[in-house]
Amino acid sequence: MSTVLVVDDEPHIARTLRINLTARGFQVIIAQDGASALRAAGEAKPDVVVLDLGLPDLHGVAVIERLRRWSTVPIIVLSARTDSSDKVEALDAGADDYITKPFGMDELLARLRAAVRRATTLAAAGVEPVVRTEHFTIDVAAKKVHRDGTDVHLTPTEWGLLESLVRNRGRLVAQKQLLHDIWGPEHQGQTHYLRVYLAQLRRKLEPDPSRPRYLITEAGMGYRFEP
Repeated sequence: MSTVLVVDDEPHIARTLRINLTARGFQVIIAQDGASALRAAGEAKPDVVVLDLGLPDLHGVAVIERLRRWSTVPIIVLSARTDSSDKVEALDAGADDYITKPFGMDELLARLRAAVRRATTLAAAGVEPVVRTEHFTIDVAAKKVHRDGTDVHLTPTEWGLLESLVRNRGRLVAQKQLLHDIWGPEHQGQTHYLRVYLAQLRRKLEPDPSRPRYLITEAGMGYRFEP
């Protein structure tokens, strides 16, 4: 049974989530503010966190940042804020997903299952929390990349692509698999997405983007990360 930590100060939202998630086999813990959420995350070690940004004590982004100092737990933001800047800020801080209110319970459940599945796969694959190369460092837990002593800003899509390759480092990842993981099954024919985003990643990470050393293309098949 997976444990979900729900962080929301709206009683009817928390109650609705508790009833629906419990009925579907999840163990649910409720926290109504950021401080309680951080304590509960440390004590209960949940499998996934569902987090509202508008908390009475701490901004939700601050909660994400503090969690990411010591935890790799998947974090799904559930917020009424629809502005793209809020989404980018939360994802850059370390959130794994972002759903806007009002939301469909079936969609939330699908996102929860996917987040838990990715975390389980990552743990089973034995991916190191920090992957170091000669030119940059990837902190998988914090979702950050450092190069020459400074943070490299990656968009959520760039990070998702890099994380998929890092998770399978040394192994070929098929184009269709990457498209499915990052953009969804309806985009499995859009291989130009991969070319565009791999080019962006190479410009940010490779010492010579025209002759990639770490992000390798296997023509017609897929891509490989070689640390």
